[in-house]
Amino acid sequence: MNADSARRPAVVMMIAALGVVFGDIGTSPLYAMQTVFALDHGAVRPTPDDVYGVISLMFWSATLIVSIKYVTVTMRASNEGEGGVLALAALAQRLYARSRRVAVLLVIGIVGVSLFYGDSVITPAISVLSSVEGLEIAAPGISHLVVPIAAVILVLLFAVQRFGTGKVGRFFGPIMLLWFVALAAAGLSMVVQHPGVLRGLSPTYAVGFVIAHPFIAFVAMGAIVLVITGAEALYADMGHFGRSPIRRSWFIVVFPALYLNYLGQAALILDDPNAVGNPFFLLLPPWARIPMVVLATAATVIASQAVISGAFSLSRQAMQLGLVPPLTVRQTSEREGGQIYLPVVNALLFVGVLAVVLAFRSSQALATAYGVSVTGALVVDTVLLVVVARRLWHWRGWQLIMTAILFGGLEVIFLAANLSKVLSGGWVPLLIAAAVLVTMTTWRTGRQLVLAARRDIEGRLSDFVEEVRDDDVRRVPGLAVFPHIGKDTTPLALRANVDHNRVLHEHVLIVSVEAVQVPHVRDSDAYSFDDLGYADDGIQHLTIRAGFSDDADIPTAIRAACAMQALPGVLAEAQPVSYFVSHGNITPTRAPGMRRWRKRFFVVLAHNAADPAARFRLPSRQTVTMGGDVDI
Repeated sequence: MNADSARRPAVVMMIAALGVVFGDIGTSPLYAMQTVFALDHGAVRPTPDDVYGVISLMFWSATLIVSIKYVTVTMRASNEGEGGVLALAALAQRLYARSRRVAVLLVIGIVGVSLFYGDSVITPAISVLSSVEGLEIAAPGISHLVVPIAAVILVLLFAVQRFGTGKVGRFFGPIMLLWFVALAAAGLSMVVQHPGVLRGLSPTYAVGFVIAHPFIAFVAMGAIVLVITGAEALYADMGHFGRSPIRRSWFIVVFPALYLNYLGQAALILDDPNAVGNPFFLLLPPWARIPMVVLATAATVIASQAVISGAFSLSRQAMQLGLVPPLTVRQTSEREGGQIYLPVVNALLFVGVLAVVLAFRSSQALATAYGVSVTGALVVDTVLLVVVARRLWHWRGWQLIMTAILFGGLEVIFLAANLSKVLSGGWVPLLIAAAVLVTMTTWRTGRQLVLAARRDIEGRLSDFVEEVRDDDVRRVPGLAVFPHIGKDTTPLALRANVDHNRVLHEHVLIVSVEAVQVPHVRDSDAYSFDDLGYADDGIQHLTIRAGFSDDADIPTAIRAACAMQALPGVLAEAQPVSYFVSHGNITPTRAPGMRRWRKRFFVVLAHNAADPAARFRLPSRQTVTMGGDVDI
């Protein structure tokens, strides 16, 4: 949590958290209940036993997974204040730093990230569709416009991403607070009329429903999981707001409002079984339906915005950890470092979201595709949580077993129930997750092959220095900065410059950006200088340590290192400064290491990666790109 956030009053932080953290889980009442009763051609019937069983399963699923697993337990697993699947995976990797299990934990983290992207495509689509579908109840005459209206809203939503949400973001919290108040009020009025529905909160109804109708209960679990979609956001956004505001918001505002509304919908169905078609909007009096459509649309847009912003943030983290190619990152706020815009990610999400809206055309149809990625991500988080609990909190064996059974067992049931829907739509998020998984593993493996090939081409830096001494290379005034992966080999651009131009600057600074598995690195730990033993030759090295939420701004880092006296004064005063970026023309070969189709795919990724000069914030007029051929 940043310093500005820490100084804000608790109530302000709670309202702010409502606008960012709870959008996804907070809009679930729009479609969760109706989806349960629409599954498998009405396998779950609007009878008292089934309704009480469903509401009990909903309540206890949210209590176990959201209230206990995420809000109470998982939020203790802070990676330097940050949360989310990548932060949790990085924390687990640090705990097993000298173990062979690091690679396994990395793969688990990549799977979790891949599933998140599948969820990122489905969430905006189902959220906006479900809100606009209220027109079918409030204004049946224009119900045929539901899909076009949803498409227009999504086009506008993605179009404004480049401008950031700083100016309108301040209204998100109050709007979501109004949304939760409306949820509670709508549900409370029906609960007051039918107080007997409160019996559904007893776990005996959930157990009885499962025992009496095991297959139907299993089918229902595929939709009941919609109640907890967005639970991981509570943990993922911990770095923005801290534990306390999120916990307070959940227990004081969100949880009561959600379950008053679910109870109200259940009471309505008990009173009128025909209301299963859209119990959310039928719960309202006719005069309130159009205003609720407007408020629901605003809430779902905010929920979609939170998912999109989360995808931007996660993409930058993945980029810093070397899991995806370098992408163009644009800062949309001068004050908030976390407000960023990634054009490529925005475009891919937009195409995916619009495609699923046009393909499925209703939230009920889309709900079959929703649960797979969500439940898979829940299982991944539980696996990583058990690892952290064992190594960091030193939990005993029985505690770990109980955690795995209580959380993991329920989540595996959710996952199995949703995998049964793969052919009816669940394949969509799985396909997206598989594409992301292949991209990440291809990039990571291909990058390792390129680094190995470049080491052979570049040669040892010590040998290069001896060559420069022997060949009497002409020295020119100024400082040359070479971004490079390490300090033992010669930057490709440095070797190319000497080989072709036969000149070398008086001062050469090789700069390595080291990705550290923490969100942010303090300035005092961010820079280390090494003269490499070649001070007389004017060749020296600076290491910049960057967390997975930090920007790799080399000119700014050099100035900061000089200000902290981490660099010698002669480098700080050297003028002019030139930046030389190494570029390798990658050619796939039949050499071992990776299948050839994946090598070709890697080349495509590399060609479309962001320019290193832009990624490292190098001034274009002072930057030269040089290099050579690299075969992999």
